[in-house]
Amino acid sequence: MAQQFDLKIVNGTVVDGTGAAPRAADIGVKGGRIVAVEPGLAGDAARIVDAGGHIVTPGFVDIHTHYDGQISWDADLAPSVYHGVTTAVLGSCGVGFAPCRASDRQRLIELMEGVEDIPGTALSEGIKWAWETFPEYMDALETTPRTIDYALHVPHDAVRVFVMGDRALADEPATDADIAAMRDLVREALAAGAVGFSTGRSDNHRSVDGAATPASEADARELAGIAEALDGLPHGTLQAVSDFDINDGKDEFEGEFDVLEAMARAGKGKRMSVSLIQRNRDTEQWRKIMRRAEAATAAGFPIKLQVGARGIGVLLGLQATFHPFMGHPSYKAISHLPLAEQVAELSKPEVRARLLAEKPDRMTGDGSNLPPMVDEFLANVDFVAMRLFRFKEGFNYEPDRTDSLLAQAYAEKKTVLEVLLDAMLMDGGKELLYFPVFNYANGSLDDVGEMLRHPLALPGLSDGGAHVGTICDASFPTFLLSYWARDRAKDRLPLERVVQMLTADGADHIGFTDRGRIAVGQRADLNIIDHAGLRLDRPRMVEDLPAGGRRLMQDAHGYVATFVAGEQVIADDQLTGQRPGRLVRLGQ
Repeated sequence: MAQQFDLKIVNGTVVDGTGAAPRAADIGVKGGRIVAVEPGLAGDAARIVDAGGHIVTPGFVDIHTHYDGQISWDADLAPSVYHGVTTAVLGSCGVGFAPCRASDRQRLIELMEGVEDIPGTALSEGIKWAWETFPEYMDALETTPRTIDYALHVPHDAVRVFVMGDRALADEPATDADIAAMRDLVREALAAGAVGFSTGRSDNHRSVDGAATPASEADARELAGIAEALDGLPHGTLQAVSDFDINDGKDEFEGEFDVLEAMARAGKGKRMSVSLIQRNRDTEQWRKIMRRAEAATAAGFPIKLQVGARGIGVLLGLQATFHPFMGHPSYKAISHLPLAEQVAELSKPEVRARLLAEKPDRMTGDGSNLPPMVDEFLANVDFVAMRLFRFKEGFNYEPDRTDSLLAQAYAEKKTVLEVLLDAMLMDGGKELLYFPVFNYANGSLDDVGEMLRHPLALPGLSDGGAHVGTICDASFPTFLLSYWARDRAKDRLPLERVVQMLTADGADHIGFTDRGRIAVGQRADLNIIDHAGLRLDRPRMVEDLPAGGRRLMQDAHGYVATFVAGEQVIADDQLTGQRPGRLVRLGQ
């Protein structure tokens, strides 16, 4: 007699993704789908998993990742897979690798290297080019089984280069014919199952040679014209990342939001998301973004707000992309040496004294993809050090300024540079320092909490797969669950609301109707989590990219099991080797 269930999860506390209170229930799975959710579920099963003492949640949906290059060589999409993510959405910020002619491959690699801090050598060696059009790209990716599911945005930069060639890189406005061609390409990709269109408008995004990205200065006419590709389709989202910045002393916020709102209007009511970050030049700008998004949504052009779970931070160290001495002549002279030899040189009294007495060279400007804030950082280390922290035992991502390196320098009666150098040389030069660049202007996460509570908020900006030598925010889901729903001393978020944000909210925004909730008929994408024991390790650098490239990883503890379509891909925080993941095509 056939067994009633392939899998039965019993004795767990179900947090179902709807925002409903946690409840005791068992879950029955058959053919990769949830077929029963009820207490004391009767019926036999090929496998029974006891979730006693743990919560059971839907698999997490990460709507903002950059695995566009990594997916060529990494079937697991780590580190996201280690943090409960069962569906990752790629192609964010307007950067990606399709559509692409063979003659433009290096251009797109240099864009991704500059914008997302992914080594160009790793991309050049690791990407298995087998496409030109976006549908061909989707077909090529589908030939390899993955651990988790993934979906694709169509990236503006790649589309613009495909249509305009050299003119796309010369900051030229698109002609009517260009816009029509770009719209057709996006429409073709959406018809093949792409989930939406993304664009990037950040001044901090630069190609590896320091040039602005092709889409960064696109006007409202171009963005609206492309967005019309979504008209009449049953699916499709728009995504935009912008600085909303102040240029030459002129506040350009209203004009920039007008451009993005024109894009939303042209999408004829399709869902759109924009980044929401507390920036240092205008620490209250994020409230203006919320007000404009509220007004647009009320007018019938919904704009959601992608919010990070903590400070948007940079990790600094000798192995990382950035550190406080990278512009100093004495360090530059030894920067090519292996790590152990760098540490040995920097530990010599004469080298140390010379290094500490130097002024840094200018690192940004013509030919450099480093954002201007790098030179500001290097020139104002004493000021910056009030927001520089070591990853001490028990470190949390809401540190007090009394734990900063500036406070340590005062306490030890040393200069800030001395303390920084001492810290960087710890653990054989592998020590990492945490610098929350954004979302931490007031020395706490109170403002982030207000963002997360906003009704238009979506957890996003994790950037999994990007900034591999700078950040490791793919751990956002684990941080949301452990800190905001358990550990924070004040203003904690209800567990059921955090799970809803990580699951149903993201799924609904993208347009996934078969995941994000524990309910009959939904895909059996599930997490069993030891919520009381859930924790993050300190980030660490690993050398596992093609061509010997390095990237940051951050391990989690507490993921008892993760299932994708009913197959277990994580057991006690480790991969099982199963690869049931697939490309999710909408509208098929």
